[in-house]
Amino acid sequence: MRRSPMRRILSCGAALAGFALAVVSGPAQAETITVTHWGSAFFGAPYAVAMAKGYFKRNGADITGILTSTGGGTTVRNTLASSLPYGEVALSAALEAVLKGEPLVIVNAGAQSVADILWVAKPDSPLHSIKDLVGKKVAYTSPGSLTNMLILMSLKASGVPIDQVHLVPVGGIGANYSAVMSGAVDAAMLQEPVWTVDKSHVKPVFWVKEVLPTAMMETVGVVTRDFAKSHPAEVRAIIAGRSAGVKYIMAHPDDAAPIIAKANNLDPKIADAVVHEFDKEGYWSDGKFDFTAMDRMASGLEIVGKLKGKVDWSKYVDQSFLPKTEQSLLR
Repeated sequence: MRRSPMRRILSCGAALAGFALAVVSGPAQAETITVTHWGSAFFGAPYAVAMAKGYFKRNGADITGILTSTGGGTTVRNTLASSLPYGEVALSAALEAVLKGEPLVIVNAGAQSVADILWVAKPDSPLHSIKDLVGKKVAYTSPGSLTNMLILMSLKASGVPIDQVHLVPVGGIGANYSAVMSGAVDAAMLQEPVWTVDKSHVKPVFWVKEVLPTAMMETVGVVTRDFAKSHPAEVRAIIAGRSAGVKYIMAHPDDAAPIIAKANNLDPKIADAVVHEFDKEGYWSDGKFDFTAMDRMASGLEIVGKLKGKVDWSKYVDQSFLPKTEQSLLR
């Protein structure tokens, strides 16, 4: 009998918890970093490949474990509390944190496309488009998270009054799936690979890529400013290892898919289908910043009044940990 997405995600989380404990009791040099929605979304795929292929060690970082979170400010807090304070977090959450004075700096780009995110309803729901969400209860992950920004931006772009939709933070991807299937909400966000696994049990209400530009920076790598100054070689090693993971996925998607499937507790065929789709979308940045895509995502904070005007990225981004050939011109 095939397990539900929620059960798969919970079992993966339990396995991760045990693995993290093993890391703590193991060699002192073994380190754990934080990646948003590890084990339930594909943000972390390059890290899975980098660990499996030894790319982190080859570049000088012994990354053997990943801590996860439900997104938004939770991932930022986990990063700040870690002994190795590097994390891949939602750009919106990173920017909100630094604007509040958190000692973080953005050091690399992560996922740079929103082609993987949609809002769904039960198959018999009368909802067929984003405009049908007026007066409905609509779930997302957590306040300040990527999905919080995207639902607000999507409603605005579609001309749907935000104050006429009841937005509800319910937790991670599995919690969103459970909320819509139980009837607790009318629509909820889903993300690959859960969509490909369970699309026969839900129907799309709208894909983000239908209403917003696809090229939007979903996630970025962040590190505390103190750690960046005191351990620059380790920061470079993490970024280089991840970059090697991205390049391997792009060059060898068939070989990378089983590694990613294991990290996400998935059928390899599902992982293979998603990896090939993401390859076409250019989903993962190898670390290089696309400031236009970042501006688009940052505009979500303007909608909720947490940002005024364009972001001066030079205040929040440090490109010195990237190879010179991968550094982008700041406008």
